[in-house]
Amino acid sequence: MSATQTVALVPELGEHRAEGDIERTRHEQSRYGTDPVGAVDHEDEHDEHDEDVDDPLPNETPPRDRSSRIPRHAFVLAALTRSIRLVRVGVLTGGGDCPGLNAVIRAIVRKGERVLGDDVVGFLDAWDGVMDRRTMPLTVESMRGSLPRGGTVLGTRRGSPLDHSDGVERVRSTIHDLGLDGIIVIGGNGSLTVAEILYREHGIPVLGVPKTIDNDIVGTDLTFGFNTAVQIATDAIDRLHTTAESHDRVMVVEVMGRNSGWIATHAGIAGGATVVLVPEHPFDIDQVCERLTRRHSRGRYASIVVVAEGAVPVEGSLPGGPDPEVDRFGHAQLGGIGHIVADEIGRRTGFETRPVLLGHVQRGGTPTAFDRVLSTRFGVAAIDAVHAGAWGSMVALRGSEIVTVPLAEAAGRSRPVDLALFTEVAEIFFA
Repeated sequence: MSATQTVALVPELGEHRAEGDIERTRHEQSRYGTDPVGAVDHEDEHDEHDEDVDDPLPNETPPRDRSSRIPRHAFVLAALTRSIRLVRVGVLTGGGDCPGLNAVIRAIVRKGERVLGDDVVGFLDAWDGVMDRRTMPLTVESMRGSLPRGGTVLGTRRGSPLDHSDGVERVRSTIHDLGLDGIIVIGGNGSLTVAEILYREHGIPVLGVPKTIDNDIVGTDLTFGFNTAVQIATDAIDRLHTTAESHDRVMVVEVMGRNSGWIATHAGIAGGATVVLVPEHPFDIDQVCERLTRRHSRGRYASIVVVAEGAVPVEGSLPGGPDPEVDRFGHAQLGGIGHIVADEIGRRTGFETRPVLLGHVQRGGTPTAFDRVLSTRFGVAAIDAVHAGAWGSMVALRGSEIVTVPLAEAAGRSRPVDLALFTEVAEIFFA
């Protein structure tokens, strides 16, 4: 697409749209002609109107509770977009779901359609949708009400074009045949690594948005979904405190965190955990039991142990179990360390101990206000980066600013928990 194209060429983009979208575009043309700001030229013909009131929409009967006036800022925005290069971009969500995905998509669509005049195409079920050309139109109307919704309207799954001998060529053909400038990939470590390889080795125009509740993507200070997961885990710990105190029990709470202990550390601090076990810091089960015994000797019979799913014991400190099963993508299927730790605590101390596996409840439901704002900022920054031609990069939070960084910074890497936060803050509150 030429850098000199303007709003007047929007109908050309419609050749790939759904029929309803094409009709909408023709209706808009009938209202404004070929010049979307042409209505401004006729403003002086209606001097009988109050000078502060705009003309009513032609040939349209508005709902009783809606204004029939066109706000003046709409004409200003339309005039500004005449000098902005239009794009047609695809969007997909890959890997595990998390709260805030819909908020990102909504923000991309909102600024893309309403401010920049872009077309946004959604691919269903991650890269499978790109290879199979399964799409849905993404418009402001279709995304209404999606801000507080968890999950993703596009669907998601693992896997990539690199898993198929003809996968890359199918992606390339889809981009060409649908007239796309590129694809925005909203995903975690795996999805962003695939995106980086497609860009670096095959020249596929992709732009990343970091997503994971684990908060372990290198290059960004935070990922959306993390704040919500921590709040869910903290709420659960708060509730478990009361039942543990009622029965003088030790509760072992297993949270997500395959390679990093961000959720465990933050939820442990926020929930007042007795002990926190993370993947970055192998634990000694004897030391854990000693802490619990010391706490009980002081008359505190209810304790909370928070353990990340990827936490590992010091070699030889726990009986070795069977190796975890591996899925078809080579990932160990974790989950169960909470039961092992609970059994050992009960056996070694004699305390009544119960395991609690929070599991996928941490991924679901309504995103927190913080995650909604971060997701929205990421979405706006992503469509801006597309217009800047920043392919091969991802949007990221650095301090309080949203920036773009090379995808190569994140590809194939995992960001460990801040050990200073763990040792200098969390451990102070251990029993």
